[in-house]
Amino acid sequence: MKNLFFIVLFLNTVCFGQNLKFGKQTFELHNVTGSVVDFQGKKVLKIERDLKALPFDEKNLETTVDDRHYARLLDINDFENGTIEVKMYSQIQDPSPYKPAAGFIGLYYRIAADDSAWESIYLRPKVGRINNQMARNHAVQYFAYPDFKFQTLRDKFPAGSYEGSAPVMLNEWITMRLEINGETAEMFINDLKYSSFIVNKMLGKSKKGYVGLYVDIATTGYFKDLKVTKKDLKVKQEEGKVGDI
Repeated sequence: MKNLFFIVLFLNTVCFGQNLKFGKQTFELHNVTGSVVDFQGKKVLKIERDLKALPFDEKNLETTVDDRHYARLLDINDFENGTIEVKMYSQIQDPSPYKPAAGFIGLYYRIAADDSAWESIYLRPKVGRINNQMARNHAVQYFAYPDFKFQTLRDKFPAGSYEGSAPVMLNEWITMRLEINGETAEMFINDLKYSSFIVNKMLGKSKKGYVGLYVDIATTGYFKDLKVTKKDLKVKQEEGKVGDI
């Protein structure tokens, strides 16, 4: 019985607490699989959602997406305000376990230590340049876990309050930069001078915490060059920077 306990403990650690070293940074995998791979001639971090650890149900989207499936950056645990920037590349898995998948990929921030709350901005690259404006308007999504996932936001707030468009696409590198300041957030894409998306009032319960790399159902995500810079809004000066990948 004692040996069985340790076997179960080990399996749980592998599924939910495996650490992955990438350059100067260390990530803890939460319901995702992760590895460092050669991709287009460079070392990158490859992440996919682990459907065995956290099952998906397309009949219950609100309860089985936008959840605890991400890679947590362990180098910083008190991010509140500042800048998060990363380069990411999104592919649809083949075969895809979910046909409507849009290449869900992005960032979590202000993650509580126990995963009880966080905020996120992520992309649906498949519809970023589609020839349909209504679909394009869903290329970017903000949500706050646990009370304000995507469907709740659509139901409780005017259309477009927490979604928007962005010039992104599958199978190409996207640079996402988030500027987090108090209750507001702005998202900048690639080298564009002006932001593509603004959250005027964030809704999260957790005011500071970890940063994470996010993918969801049917997505293979590649990440590199993650940079996190904290800023104290009161004194308006940088407090420090996490080392680059």
